[in-house]
Amino acid sequence: MSEEEVEATGWDAIEEQMSGLYGQQEPKHYAALLPYMLGGKDPLNGISAYKAELPYPHWHFVTFGFSELYDKESEDPEYSGYGFELTFRLARTAGEEEPPAWAMNLLQNMARYVFSSGNVFASGHYLDANGPICLGADTRLTALAFTGDPELPAMDTPNGRVEFLQMVGITADELEAMMSWNTNAFLQASQEVLPAFITDLGRDSLLRLPVIEDAVRQGIERDGSQTGILYVDQLDFEPGRNRLLSKAPAVLAMGAQQAATVARLLRGRLLKGRKLTLTSPKLQVVLEPAQETGCKEDGGNIRISLSEAAVLELESKLKPKESEFKLSTAKELMIRVRKTYIKDQEGKVVDTIG
Repeated sequence: MSEEEVEATGWDAIEEQMSGLYGQQEPKHYAALLPYMLGGKDPLNGISAYKAELPYPHWHFVTFGFSELYDKESEDPEYSGYGFELTFRLARTAGEEEPPAWAMNLLQNMARYVFSSGNVFASGHYLDANGPICLGADTRLTALAFTGDPELPAMDTPNGRVEFLQMVGITADELEAMMSWNTNAFLQASQEVLPAFITDLGRDSLLRLPVIEDAVRQGIERDGSQTGILYVDQLDFEPGRNRLLSKAPAVLAMGAQQAATVARLLRGRLLKGRKLTLTSPKLQVVLEPAQETGCKEDGGNIRISLSEAAVLELESKLKPKESEFKLSTAKELMIRVRKTYIKDQEGKVVDTIG
């Protein structure tokens, strides 16, 4: 079969879905110069940008390449490729005729992450960019949330199901709120002030609005946290040891950067009867609610049981600052918080936490 005869059934399905929103509008389309499978740097076959006017002018990007655009190749009959395509809505300035290149670079970076790691995005996920989502920009948006595109429902194609996940730029404190509560619940509570979840590099944190701050506080108290697994790059555990006349306590060590996040999640997880798993490349530590506090080591997996009193004490003492302390409610356990050194892409230390 020649290249001209290859049926782009998946590609056509995406374009048909977009035509339902924008009619005959011809989008700005940007294709990869060299296909990824032939050594190109861009995993996505292409990205289209449509001009949207409501609720206010913005670019509406959609990707082509996370799903199967041509023949069915994966063994999963239910989903097409990774089962989704990304969309992104970005505020458009008056007279802006070309979509910003950084937005398309960002979408390609998301694809590089998925294609290289095999980790897929889903509604409710979030990602810390560890810096401005637009490199060099004076913006408070340093993270991303993922939710269903409010105008593009999931569709069934000949290659399987495809969902449209919208990527939303968020601030660092909004990310913390989503981790402590629920990503989609936070976005739904913000609909009136963040219509269509449009990303605007110039906006301030939504948590400065009392109505949003109250919604988050009430949501955490009511629902707890959706975050059951937290990646902690600085994570160590030393089991307790018997000495001649005493016993050395077990030591749980973590970096200052995520100590405050762990503290917030303790209330939303353990006090709601749910466990919290801390994971790193070499270690997994499960914190779980219990009547009595204790530590167990099982084949490299650590389980730390915490009573309600221990949870409350740990929550109050765990700060983003270098420290070492025992819990009065669990003297067999010591907590050690180490400094976190933030490095740039060249490995140079650019900031220190703790």
